[in-house]
Amino acid sequence: MQNDYQPCIEALKACIAACEHCAAACRSEGSPLHMQRCIKLNIDCAEFCRLAVGFVQRGSEFSDLVIEDCVEICRACGEECAGHQPNHCQQSAQACQQCLDTCLQAVAV
Repeated sequence: MQNDYQPCIEALKACIAACEHCAAACRSEGSPLHMQRCIKLNIDCAEFCRLAVGFVQRGSEFSDLVIEDCVEICRACGEECAGHQPNHCQQSAQACQQCLDTCLQAVAV
């Protein structure tokens, strides 16, 4: 099962890294209150992606369910990040989109 999910696992890990970087960069900017939703969604997305990796790697029977929920969180985070100009937000938006696309393919198999 894990081989079928390997692209999804890699996309989840890339999303974790991008979201953690974005949240940290947003916190360090001059107006963190303006970026509060972006920060929170990036943290949520990174944490849920981490959870999804664990489910998939251990071959849980609930992997598809967790991935489907993860896709929704990636979608919300990606949309929020896409609305901000900083490069780290745009990178997070791209990673979220790639993650949701790749994970949707994995659960459709």
